[in-house]
Amino acid sequence: MTTINKEEIQKFSKLANEWWDAKGKFKPLHIFNPIRIQYIKENCISHFKLNKHESSPLSSIKILDIGCGGGLISEPMCRLGAEVTGMDASLKNINVAKFHAKQNNLKIRYVNSSPEKKDINEKFDVILNLEVVEHVQDLDLFLKSSSDFLKKNGIMFIATINRTFTSYLKAIVGAEYILGWLPIGTHEWDKFLKPDEIKKKLINLNCDQISLDGFEYNLITRSWNKTSNCSVNYIIIAKKN
Repeated sequence: MTTINKEEIQKFSKLANEWWDAKGKFKPLHIFNPIRIQYIKENCISHFKLNKHESSPLSSIKILDIGCGGGLISEPMCRLGAEVTGMDASLKNINVAKFHAKQNNLKIRYVNSSPEKKDINEKFDVILNLEVVEHVQDLDLFLKSSSDFLKKNGIMFIATINRTFTSYLKAIVGAEYILGWLPIGTHEWDKFLKPDEIKKKLINLNCDQISLDGFEYNLITRSWNKTSNCSVNYIIIAKKN
């Protein structure tokens, strides 16, 4: 059994060299990154009762970034002091991530794997599954394998897109066809997941949803903001019991 969708891996592998081009194909993620980094940081500090005033507030935290791509989240987490492991099924993505981290003197372990392979034999305080669950082959296996890496009382962040009419208009028609933010075919609407669907799967894994928030893009300020509106982009935080 595997969580790897070969077509999805090939799709992102072809774009691997553009991960760190802020004006290239991954420009939307670069714009999205500040709110994601802030959200993860604040919730880690709150959950683990860390000192937010320290220069490296996440220094006691071990993070596994699953589906890390070129390292766009792994690197900021490392800069915040966390011990970071990045995992991706695309070897090209991992090689790009390794090269960029080395250029910036960042100590990040990168692994070319998928979670069910269990190539890493350790537990983590935090698991990041950001914009990846809509691209995997077997979601149940993916979430089960991801949660196996989580320590008791550890937290998992799952960010994805809701399956609504609004998300079809904004995330596919708008982002891919009208604005050209993403290559056409990046997303398939029927693979999007509703928050309750993920919540039910998490309960079966002995994980409780402790937070659900939405993210909205403001066309005027050209920035993302946290919101209670989860009709398009949303993020779930689950705690392992």
